[in-house]
Amino acid sequence: MVGERWSLLVIREVSLGVRRFDAIQAATGAPRAVLADRLASLVAAGILRRVSYQEQGARTRWEYRLTEAGRELAPVLSALRQWGDRYLADEAGPPALVTHDGCGAPVRVEHVCAAGHHITDTRQLRITPTVAA
Repeated sequence: MVGERWSLLVIREVSLGVRRFDAIQAATGAPRAVLADRLASLVAAGILRRVSYQEQGARTRWEYRLTEAGRELAPVLSALRQWGDRYLADEAGPPALVTHDGCGAPVRVEHVCAAGHHITDTRQLRITPTVAA
């Protein structure tokens, strides 16, 4: 679901508070038909939900909000942003800073095992196929 270019951009924008079709289209540059298809797919997958709204004198329309499953993609978006900030930012720095609202410290994504060990070398990760694989 999130590996498709437009889907990831839509999830990013909705997570930033962009919720209406026209605003999502403007922010992503997605063609209307492609965006309509991606929004429907993300709703069907349970990543987004549609919520109706109506402006004064206008017909009922839809906006899109993240579900719990969609909100749990935040570390994925943060990891991609963190990588881009490290390897693609120019001399002026990254386009945005992500900080903890509670203390103002920068936020970063990292591997932490259930025992609390911080893993900085991915060679320390072991991937074991399961029965489901």
